[in-house]
Amino acid sequence: MGHATDIDPKIRAVQEDLRGKGVKYVIGAYVDIHGAQKAKVVPIDHLPQMAAGSERYTGYALDGLGQAPNEDELASVPDLSRVIPLPWESKLAWAPADLTFQGKPYPLSTRVALKNVLAQAEAMGFGFNLGIECEIFLLRQAADGSLHTPVPDDKLVKPCYDVRGFIDNFSWLDKVATTINDLGWDLYSFDHEDANGQFEFDFNYADALTTCDRLTFFRMMTKHYAKEEGLIATMMPKPFADRTGNGAHFNMSLSDLETGRNLFACAPNEDPRGLGLTETGYHFIGGVLRHGRALCAAFAPTVNSYKRLVRQGAMAGFSWAPVFNSYGSNNRTNSVRVPAGGGRCESRNADGAVNPYLAAALVLAAGLEGVRERIDPGAPNEDNLYELSEAKRRDRGIGFLPQTLQEAVDAFAADPLVEATLGAGLREEFIRTKREEWNAYHLTVSPWEIERYSHLF
Repeated sequence: MGHATDIDPKIRAVQEDLRGKGVKYVIGAYVDIHGAQKAKVVPIDHLPQMAAGSERYTGYALDGLGQAPNEDELASVPDLSRVIPLPWESKLAWAPADLTFQGKPYPLSTRVALKNVLAQAEAMGFGFNLGIECEIFLLRQAADGSLHTPVPDDKLVKPCYDVRGFIDNFSWLDKVATTINDLGWDLYSFDHEDANGQFEFDFNYADALTTCDRLTFFRMMTKHYAKEEGLIATMMPKPFADRTGNGAHFNMSLSDLETGRNLFACAPNEDPRGLGLTETGYHFIGGVLRHGRALCAAFAPTVNSYKRLVRQGAMAGFSWAPVFNSYGSNNRTNSVRVPAGGGRCESRNADGAVNPYLAAALVLAAGLEGVRERIDPGAPNEDNLYELSEAKRRDRGIGFLPQTLQEAVDAFAADPLVEATLGAGLREEFIRTKREEWNAYHLTVSPWEIERYSHLF
C-alpha cells in the first residue's frame, strides 16, 4: 500500500467514521457454500489494505470454494458501503465481502454469483426486490446435548401467536428487535410462531443483495444474543419431528430500474386470474416452477430440510410446509404463493439453512427465463393440495418437490439452468458437497434404528 496520502478518500471517510465510533477492528466476512461466515480481522489502520485485497485465504481449506493445494490463494474484498459496527461490541465492525482470485471476482463465491445474475436483470431493465421471513428457535441445551424449550412449562399444544410464550422470552426478543430497528431494517412484526420456542421476525424488503447480507448478519446477531441469555438460537429447518420447522420464505418482485415501480403489482380487478399480479409476475412464476425441483436443492439444502418438507410426518396436523411444485393465492399448500393483495410472489420451500446468495441467484435466473420466454404457469391452485387425489394432481400437472436431499441434488445436477447461472465450478462444488453430506447421513446408524431393530431381530 502506498503512503497515507494515497488512500482512496471514500475508504478514508469510512475509516475515520468507524474510528470515531470506537471501532478498532474490522471483520471482512464472506460465506462458504453453506452460507456460513468466514473472515480475517484487521485493525482499523489496515482497512485500506483489506479493501485492496490484502487478506488471503486457502480455498481448499473451506467447503465449496474449490481449489487444489497447489493453487494461488483467494482474497476477500469488503463492501464498505455496507459496514455495520457490532451493536454488542463497539470495538468491532462487520462488512460483507466478496472473494477475488488474482484480482478478479471469484466465480465460486456465492455472493459474486448473485451479483452476476443481478447484472443480467439490470441489463433487462429490472431490479430484484427480496424479503425473507426469518423463523428461528430459541432453545436451551441440556448437558446431554438435547434441545428443549427455554421455559420448562411451555407445553401448549398450539402455541402459535401465544402471548405468554412471547413475554417469557422478551429479553432476547427485545435485543433482536431493537437491533433490527437500530440498523434501519424496519421491523414491522414479530411473534411467537407455530412451535414451542419458535419465533418469527419480519423486516422490510430491500434489493436482493442487501437482504441476503442482512440475513447473514441476522443469524450471527441472534445467536450472540441467545448466548447472552444462556440459550441457543437456531434456524435449523426441523429441530423437532413433532413440531413445525423453520422456513425462510423468499418474497420476490421485479422493479423498473429507472422508476422503481413494482412490475408485479396491479389491482386484482385488472388481473384476469384475480391475484393482483401482472403478466410479468406470472411469467416469473412460470420460470420458477419450470425449475422448481432443481431450485429446491438451494432453497432446502440439508438432509434435515426434507424432514420439514412433508405433509404431516410425526405431527398431529398438517405441517404447513409445501411439498408440491405449484402456485396459488393465499394457499400455503403451494410452493409458490401470491399473498393477499398481490404485487409479489413467495417461494415457501426456502428454509432456515438456505445460503441466501446462492438461492437468490438461482431463483432470479429462473424467473428471468420465465419473463424472457413468457412462460405461463397455468391457473392458480386454490384447493388444499394435501387432500387432493393423486389422479387430480396429475391431471393438473402438479408434481412433487424432491422428498430427500439426494433427490433434490439429482434434480439440481440435471437442470441446465444451474450451470448457465453458476458456472461449472460452483455447480460441481455444490453437487459434490451435498452428495457427501447425503452419503454421510445415509451411512450413519441412528438411535431410531437401534431402538427399532436391535430388539426386533
